[in-house]
Amino acid sequence: AEWDPYTRPILTEIEGRVAFEDLVDGISVQETADESTGITKREVIDWRSTPRGSDLKPAIVIQDAKGKVGKLSKGGDARFLLSVEAILSVEPGAHVKPGDVLARIPMESAKTKDITGGLPRVAELFEARRPKDHAIIAEIDGTIRFGRDYKNKRRIIIEPHDSTLEPVEYLIPKGKPFHLQDGDVIEKGDYILDGNPAPHDILAIKGVEALASYLVNEIQEVYRLQGVSINDKHIEVIVRQMLQKVEITTQGDSTYIPGDHVDVIELEEVNERLIEDGKKPAEGQPVLLGITKASLQTPSFISAASFQETTRVLTEAAVAGKTDMLQGLKENVIVGRLIPAGTGGTMSQIRRIATSRDELIIDERRKASGVEVADPMLTDMVNAAQ
Repeated sequence: AEWDPYTRPILTEIEGRVAFEDLVDGISVQETADESTGITKREVIDWRSTPRGSDLKPAIVIQDAKGKVGKLSKGGDARFLLSVEAILSVEPGAHVKPGDVLARIPMESAKTKDITGGLPRVAELFEARRPKDHAIIAEIDGTIRFGRDYKNKRRIIIEPHDSTLEPVEYLIPKGKPFHLQDGDVIEKGDYILDGNPAPHDILAIKGVEALASYLVNEIQEVYRLQGVSINDKHIEVIVRQMLQKVEITTQGDSTYIPGDHVDVIELEEVNERLIEDGKKPAEGQPVLLGITKASLQTPSFISAASFQETTRVLTEAAVAGKTDMLQGLKENVIVGRLIPAGTGGTMSQIRRIATSRDELIIDERRKASGVEVADPMLTDMVNAAQ
């Protein structure tokens, strides 16, 4: 046997006789000839396009000596469902042994990469859009079972190994390249259907680190194809901003409401104070935002207004009476201050220390002179300097 890098083989696990199910000439299967070599092959065609083919389930079955469907070692029937463009490697009635190839699925029809390249692909990743015909990822560990089909969809059920979990169902369009068989063991995070995965699915199933690694690698791949070398840290900074928000799931003793979107750093600070006071901290799950949405949700309204929807951002800030603490780089550049990084960060820290010392001296002098009421203008100046 020779390894074919352009197809994915479907192998039999048991010995027996081959039988075809719902493989009807001209409806679900046809014989074609290769123009260059002249070699003929039988391949599965799209049976849904014909009036009589809507209820067909093309499959290869392995029968035992009594003519009954054989059983696999995992407990399922020896029935191998075929997808569109699958190439048949056996004939009805043929005797097969374990390891023999029953059919081959062309890799061209099961591409794992989107043909969209260049900047559109980068924009898709940075905006966290759900790709068209995206991959389906298994949510739990379990065993694949085929359920009753629904219209033009194939029902796939994952029976969990953990008895405390509920089975998970997926509906997959018939004709899509599908390489799993009834009884196959699948792990959490494995692909049920090939394609580009949706970033939100990776976050929900695999977690933040897996998503960050995926985004960095995919974006780098686009740039490397163009011969551009970029350090990972530049992309990682952007990905960090895309993952800066957390959705509150359990409010604990905080003032948050379940469903609120809160900055990760803010939630950590609030939880630290709650734990110090012996209270129950709030819990949340990471949220993925596209760079446009993430930029508009920054705490600084000056930074958000300089990006997009200036009128709306400034109007909302004015109505809500917001105060911009000028903690980021962008807003400090806009108002003409040193950025809070490098020497600018050191100067800001020295200025805060000097302001706090001035505040103590002013309070001591005020108490010494018997003045209890603080000067509001002086207080505002101190707060502004901070």
